[in-house]
Amino acid sequence: MKVFIVFYSLYGHIRRMAEAVGEGAKEVGGAEVSLYRVPETLPEEILKKMGALEAQKGMASIPVCTVEELSQADAIIFGTPTRFGNMCGQMRQFLDATGGLWAQGALTGKLGSVFTSSATQHGGQESTILSFHVTLLHHGMILVGLPYAFAGQMRIDEITGGSPYGASTIAGGKGERMPSENELAAARFQGRHVAEIASRLSRKT
Repeated sequence: MKVFIVFYSLYGHIRRMAEAVGEGAKEVGGAEVSLYRVPETLPEEILKKMGALEAQKGMASIPVCTVEELSQADAIIFGTPTRFGNMCGQMRQFLDATGGLWAQGALTGKLGSVFTSSATQHGGQESTILSFHVTLLHHGMILVGLPYAFAGQMRIDEITGGSPYGASTIAGGKGERMPSENELAAARFQGRHVAEIASRLSRKT
């Protein structure tokens, strides 16, 4: 039972969430968890000007996913930062190349789930995940969110990401805030939740 975590991270916030998602998925027996990043589309000189070059170099050990590899997974959990209430351009370009998989129905019946980040508390996290779901539905995937069984998303004693649609984190206007323990717990819950459902489905086939 293969669980892929496919993400894009500019400064490392989504990468940390992706690692937590993977930690949760690995708690499920029989889950083979793989972490992938999508191809970078920005040139090195732009990444340097954005102050993101070191973070990108730090991700060199994580393999870049190919479109064809997606068909090997039983569940795919996608991670993307928010860009004006939608997924980032790198993820959009990657998904736009999946037309061949769509034509073959290669992702039909697989589980799909999404987590995200934004600079501000209400920076389009929910719209990013919901709009991402549209692509997954076109592929015939089965959507999995973050149920209220994870009670941490109901906390009001601290600022925190997380919604029924998926785990999320608030990065801050300058990227100064890394995911909180509650947000990482949400990511672990989501990873475990997706893997548990995938495990149940695999036993029935």
